[in-house]
Amino acid sequence: MEFHIVNDPNADDIMDVRRGLIAFNDPFVEDAQEMDVGVYALDDAGKRVGGIVSKIWGNWMYIRFLWVDPALGDKGIGTQIIQKMEDHAIEQGCHSAWVDTLSFQAKPFYEKCGYRCQMTLDDYPVAH
Repeated sequence: MEFHIVNDPNADDIMDVRRGLIAFNDPFVEDAQEMDVGVYALDDAGKRVGGIVSKIWGNWMYIRFLWVDPALGDKGIGTQIIQKMEDHAIEQGCHSAWVDTLSFQAKPFYEKCGYRCQMTLDDYPVAH
């Protein structure tokens, strides 16, 4: 058997592994709905000033990205965006949500929204 280490694998390399994993997982999760969902905040001019992108898979919502223009950080926009996403996820049958965030990002924000820390990775991705 031969093994290859590839830095920066291309899309086909990644999909080969993903297809194998999907085939292995399918008997266990074949009925699980999967979709990406976005909620966006627009200013009066129609410019995006914030948004959230989540993946709904089965009964879970995974928050992939959440951003609000820093100039609007104290306006409650992030809280409104996450509430709209959670409401939509519940309508889709979700009962739980999860998010990962870096220590310098939004942990206090998510805790204020009712999320609880389940795990901490110290010095991730680099030690300071």
